[in-house]
Amino acid sequence: MSKLLHYSVLEWLDIKTFLIFLCVFLVLADLLKNKTPKNFPPGPWSWPFIGNMFQFDPAKIHLQFEECEKKYGKIFSLRIPSANQGPKWVILSGYEMVKEALVHNGDSFVDRPSIPLFEDIYFGSQAMGSKGVVMSNGYPWKQQRRFALSTLRNFGVGKKSLEPSIQIEAQCLNEAIQSEQGKPFSPQILMNNAVSNVICCLVFGDRFEYSDDQFQTLLKTMNEIIYLEGGFWAGMYNMMPWVMRRVPGPHRRIFTGWKEVISFINIRIQEHMKDNDPSSPRDFIDCFLNEIEKCEDDTRAGFNLENLSFCTLDLFVAGTETTSTTLHWGLLFMINYPEIQAKVQAEIDAVVRSSRQPSMEDRNRMPYTDAVIHETQRMGNIIPLNVSRMATKDTEVGGYTIPKNTIVLGTLQSILFDESEWETPHTFNPGHFLDQEGKFRKRDAFLPFSLGNTVLRLFHIS
Repeated sequence: MSKLLHYSVLEWLDIKTFLIFLCVFLVLADLLKNKTPKNFPPGPWSWPFIGNMFQFDPAKIHLQFEECEKKYGKIFSLRIPSANQGPKWVILSGYEMVKEALVHNGDSFVDRPSIPLFEDIYFGSQAMGSKGVVMSNGYPWKQQRRFALSTLRNFGVGKKSLEPSIQIEAQCLNEAIQSEQGKPFSPQILMNNAVSNVICCLVFGDRFEYSDDQFQTLLKTMNEIIYLEGGFWAGMYNMMPWVMRRVPGPHRRIFTGWKEVISFINIRIQEHMKDNDPSSPRDFIDCFLNEIEKCEDDTRAGFNLENLSFCTLDLFVAGTETTSTTLHWGLLFMINYPEIQAKVQAEIDAVVRSSRQPSMEDRNRMPYTDAVIHETQRMGNIIPLNVSRMATKDTEVGGYTIPKNTIVLGTLQSILFDESEWETPHTFNPGHFLDQEGKFRKRDAFLPFSLGNTVLRLFHIS
């Protein structure tokens, strides 16, 4: 009996020793594998394996980055494990630091990192270059970006030719609000409808009635999945996709939701294919279909039907979400600051009056209204973090060395509230955009959407 007990104790000790050794070995291997590179930006201490993953709340991460900035400076590092990418992240804060990286060294940070969630959203696309505009890299990205920019400009983005579509939608929105007859209601859905319809005119060549149930369902689905993509489950998916692909949870709705949106887009594409006239393109889809025929021999460029769906999705989401959210903030600020609202209304009455709708030609004669719109975008801070980039080569930024394949993230919030750039950064103050004579003035640090080469910057329709 004593011998059996002796052997059992030895066996237990051997197992315990082995497990301790294994844990120590794995920790040391992780530390060696993720050893901090020479002259790398400082950052908070991280745990083995999980890094800084659970030290940040996705809903408040931009605010927590502010605290890190106070401690480590305008450039600091994090370790956030990802299945498809190295764990090293560099966070950039403040206008000068972000500009140094994404403008002065823009060619070193043009690529997008491989993010498991978004890779899987694109359905493991097999067609060459089929990752839309936002998530593509290299040659396909250059071709898709060039085409998207030129096509949208041709259809009036940033020009007077888009004005009639915006005016029609503004009139429809005004009538829809008046139909509520002064009763309490949420304007969010109506504003989403109005903005989405302007984008629909560019992409699909037509608008939808506010009573269209299919369109309403589409907008609700998009809002739902965009919210889920910024949450905890999405972060877990990027860290452990091989596990999350096989377990139930809220993250599954992200994929079913995007499939519903893509299905809606594909129906519109099929309708366009039936009556497309190459000599007279009506919208983005028609132009892309024409480009598919022109680029049959250049498969790497990504001009195929599958990628048309993804590019349409990118443009639809980018143009709708940013502008509608800005309008929501604008309404809220006007309610909270009635004295500013009164000045805006007085300027509109003096310049536009009630006989017609505002137009782009009125902009130069309405500096205060222009300043209020810009201040709304600044204080609204709808995109606190820029789209993540990836270093294509070893690059020096802010006196530190950022190694190739490091993920770089600029915090737009730190620019919009930079105390060295704005007189009263945390106060709604249209004076930020007015000179001493009351004329509108541009500000270099006004970057509400992005900095660098991105299609998002086209959508200043609001």
